[in-house]
Amino acid sequence: MRKIIIAMTSLALLAGCSKQAADTDSKVIGKPEIQVGNGQFTPEVMWALGKMGEFAVSPDGTQIAYALTYYDVEENKGNAELYLMPADGGEATRLTTTAQSEWNPVWQDDNTLLYCRGNQMFSMTLKNRAEKEIGTFDNGIEGFKLSPDGKQVCYITDLPVERAEDVAPLFEGLDKTTGRINEDLMYRHWDNWVDEYPQIYVANFDGKVDVANAKAVITDGPFECPMRTWGGVEQYNFSPDGSQIVYTCRKKTGKDYALSTNSDIYLYSIADGKTVNLSSGIMGYDQNPVFSHTGNYIAWESMEHDGYESDKLRLMVYDIASDKRTDYTEDFDYGVANIVWTDDDAEILAVVMYRGMNEIFAFNMADKNVRRQISHGYHDVNGFQLAGNKIYANQVSMSYPATIYTYNLSDSIVEGTKLSTFNDDILSQVRMGKTEERWIKTVDGKEMLTWLIYPYDYDSTKVYPALLFCEGGPQSMVSQFWSTRWNFQVMSGAGYFVIAPNRRGCPGFGTAWCEEISGDYGGLCMKDYIQATEVLARDVKQIDANRIGACGASFGAYSIYWLAGHNEKKLFKAFLAHNGMFNFEQQCLETEEYWFTNWDLGGPYWEKNAKTQHSYANSPHLFVEKWNTPICVVHSEYDFRIVASQGMAAYNAAKLRGLDARYLYFPDETHWVLKPQNSLLWHRNFIDWFDKYLK
Repeated sequence: MRKIIIAMTSLALLAGCSKQAADTDSKVIGKPEIQVGNGQFTPEVMWALGKMGEFAVSPDGTQIAYALTYYDVEENKGNAELYLMPADGGEATRLTTTAQSEWNPVWQDDNTLLYCRGNQMFSMTLKNRAEKEIGTFDNGIEGFKLSPDGKQVCYITDLPVERAEDVAPLFEGLDKTTGRINEDLMYRHWDNWVDEYPQIYVANFDGKVDVANAKAVITDGPFECPMRTWGGVEQYNFSPDGSQIVYTCRKKTGKDYALSTNSDIYLYSIADGKTVNLSSGIMGYDQNPVFSHTGNYIAWESMEHDGYESDKLRLMVYDIASDKRTDYTEDFDYGVANIVWTDDDAEILAVVMYRGMNEIFAFNMADKNVRRQISHGYHDVNGFQLAGNKIYANQVSMSYPATIYTYNLSDSIVEGTKLSTFNDDILSQVRMGKTEERWIKTVDGKEMLTWLIYPYDYDSTKVYPALLFCEGGPQSMVSQFWSTRWNFQVMSGAGYFVIAPNRRGCPGFGTAWCEEISGDYGGLCMKDYIQATEVLARDVKQIDANRIGACGASFGAYSIYWLAGHNEKKLFKAFLAHNGMFNFEQQCLETEEYWFTNWDLGGPYWEKNAKTQHSYANSPHLFVEKWNTPICVVHSEYDFRIVASQGMAAYNAAKLRGLDARYLYFPDETHWVLKPQNSLLWHRNFIDWFDKYLK
């Protein structure tokens, strides 16, 4: 249901997009002024924080350029500007001040920064802050990379999907029609109708991008590169000599695309256009290829199984001379992301989902069995860059948003040193709830990491209500993440304990633990939730066992619907479900990535095998007659993974059962709620709903 791509280069979020219309509003959004009353972290305080996007370290390693977005709730939008700070920390300087957003900072040299704004590329000379336009792209620009020699640019733009020849004549003279005719699958994906697809082009660069003579890298079909919906510039790279481009592509369309995760790594020669598939025979996702500095090797993230989007991400290394692939994580039970070669190619660094945190590990190329952990602590490293022997990381935790931290390449299990300070003035006014690591014994005798977040005003002589947080995914780790939707500190600031278990299906605890959820949605993973709640309600005397609610989104909302039908003991006094699966048969035919249904549920409901029969028997709509608890349902119209009719059906069922129920509907949001005012309504509703029944 989800895809987590840990990559600095794809974190433009609201700040950047593939085709940004000209902003006629001249208002420049800057850092808001805010005073925090009583140390309470509220949704309003959360939206006052700056949100860091991509960053880039200068070639000489002395400066860091980064994108930072601030939001204006009244305007209901944000815009990103570029900032410059010393690489060893210190005061940051604002480089741009515009009503539009800047993103994708890339260093041309130590004094020249390249970046995107709208449908254009710009360069800025840092000595005098002189800016000039260096390329305009009619179909928009999503991102770009500069070749190592600085003479070429490979950029992402969008191409229109052409109508089929047999239906195109039907639209003649109907320029105002809004009708769509589809004759294949994957006509919409996640949150967009598939009217265009991304393509990478390579162009000469001599201070200006030669857009007019740019060459399409992929010419054998209308195939996505990068892959929607998560891929960005991390999905392709130049060779060290600039003569080749290695890229990620799933060369499928329509029904074939909807049923398969089999993407491949392709090596493209710029001179003659010759393309070679390097991952042929590997049936799952292969993505994010990176050349070694010598150009002799290419490493990438590789999944083994077709149709399993949450398979272990292996570290695959390809030897160009011998045409041999080697899995460097064959005996390592954790997946990798954000692959980076050290300067001498002796090691590969990567982010590893490891026991509830995202940490940096090093893999030795001489002996694939040798590895070491570099970072360690209650945090997530969401991506990093290596500059010589210094590592610069985008780091978050449950207590702070994205911030730049630094490590040394030689470090071993250290917490890192904080560099950026752009949110310190606000965070210094807030009392965050304490986070504890608890290991709960499951009903089958295994150990499960459960995070316990305390109320911000915690007093050991008092008792507080608690919320069980049910993770989405379903194969998604409850890590030290920071989010503007599911933010544990907002829940803490509202006066709640938060119980956040890494139940069956969460990666980071070994392959077997992750895989145990597929085909068994109503099984041990649900018992894990109940067990964690009962154990902590018993052992933590400050949790009021009579005032516990439960909440979650996506698979987490499925969990809420399932728990609502199995709440005979009234363990939970109120529920909130966001964009969740309610009716599996309905979901099977309404979603768009059909490989998910095939893998996790065993196939469509008409295939009567043991796995499908067990899966569909655990559809929450089959247990509505047992619902006995107030429930709030939230859903959004542009969620094409789990469509809005699922939420509407669940809400209607609750009302027909005579339950207290509330339905919050967003006609302009997706699987996530991203607009500032919608988000504030979401959070105010969240707190109001649980306060009504738990306080």
